[in-house]
Amino acid sequence: MKIVVSGYYGSKNGGDEAMLAAMLEVLREEVSDLQVTVISLNPEYTKRRHNVDAVPMPDIFSIIKKIRAADLLISGGGSLLQNVTSGRSLYYYLAIIFFALACGRKVMLYAQGIGPIRGFLAHKAMNLILNHVDLITVRDRGSLEELSRLKITRPKIFCTADPVLAIKPVSLEIGEEILSHHGIKKSDEKFIGVAVRHWIGWGKFQAELAAAMDKIIETTGAKIIFIPMKFPEDIRSAVSTSELMKKNCLVFEEEFSTQEILSLVGCMDVLIGVRLHALIFAGVMGVPMVGISYDPKIERFLDSVGEKPLGNMADVTADKIFDETFKKLSEHKSPCDEKLLKKLNELARQNAKFAIELAEHKS
Repeated sequence: MKIVVSGYYGSKNGGDEAMLAAMLEVLREEVSDLQVTVISLNPEYTKRRHNVDAVPMPDIFSIIKKIRAADLLISGGGSLLQNVTSGRSLYYYLAIIFFALACGRKVMLYAQGIGPIRGFLAHKAMNLILNHVDLITVRDRGSLEELSRLKITRPKIFCTADPVLAIKPVSLEIGEEILSHHGIKKSDEKFIGVAVRHWIGWGKFQAELAAAMDKIIETTGAKIIFIPMKFPEDIRSAVSTSELMKKNCLVFEEEFSTQEILSLVGCMDVLIGVRLHALIFAGVMGVPMVGISYDPKIERFLDSVGEKPLGNMADVTADKIFDETFKKLSEHKSPCDEKLLKKLNELARQNAKFAIELAEHKS
């Protein structure tokens, strides 16, 4: 079986790489002769990291050649089809879908986070192209509502879950070894993991976060550990935040694999996350989470696991961050609804089953 995967891969974004890793993990469990080609910003990086074939994103002729030879184009996961963070990328991903349709190939949107879509032209392009794909799965009910608003009704549409929720928890030994290389051993100390990103209103937010972290250290003695999800951008954000702190913290400045980030998150007692997939990793590894929103996808995920965002980057305060983190650190109960997480794991795995059925023309 030959599948081409389109997405924001090869950018060294831990969340996107985790989505691809999770997708491949489940697909490979189901299909022994699977051949995957990934459209990537950095093909050599993608080949090395995921053991797949890869073609460069700008090389349209090679992409079309691979699509023609494939049984299925998968577009996803992630928030590919939106025009808030980038206007041009929406049309690129729609163009890849259009090429596959023009070649007569099956097309599946795989656990996508749809929208927001703004503007008449973008609305029409989404409506015209997506109403001709074969199958759409979305990762949350907000994406279902966006599809309805865009009048995309012809394909089969299912609400499943983010691909990363299908990934298996990993051993804590990996993270413990990384921590030990930095002179930290897990004993009776508490660890607070922090996953940040630069965004609108960043200056005010990082000042509030730094003040909250200082208070956490002063009150509990916990160690603050910044874990980068996107390399190297998140390192710069973490370093600039740490420089505002009066107390010492640890900022990881290396790039980690999906398994390494999962294990590091698993070693934390609480995870404060602005990055969506840092929060999802916390859910997978059973770590209490404090979510701070910058995008509707954060609220959508937190709602799906019975949690609520603490606030958004523009209005959250140091006191709120401290209070919620201290509360999570002091509680002795499951981090979020385990039944909901189990259901989301099943739904995330269903994405792969749908893809295989479609590629085999069983749907």
